[in-house]
Amino acid sequence: MTVKELCSSCGFEEICMPEPEREVSGAYIGDLLSWVMGRAGFDQAWITIMSNINVIAVASLSDVACVILAEGVTLEEEIKATALQKGINVLKSSKPTYETAQLLFGKV
Repeated sequence: MTVKELCSSCGFEEICMPEPEREVSGAYIGDLLSWVMGRAGFDQAWITIMSNINVIAVASLSDVACVILAEGVTLEEEIKATALQKGINVLKSSKPTYETAQLLFGKV
């Protein structure tokens, strides 16, 4: 499933999607950035409530397919601009983290 398809099928809001056709092959949930860096896999959707600039750096280093901000968290405009520049797809879910993860079950 692509990031664009995942966004649509789960009802997520698109914050920025510079690579909509990127394939999503699984999911990782975490907020401790050093932990995510060592464990999130290539092409996974990363669910977090963190929204600072370091999230974009970790997403780039981990080469995740997208970041899904749960609990209605959003990005400041300058962080969104950095995500676009680095080719990081960022989606938003208004649901709690657990419910956001449930939406992915069986899809990725």
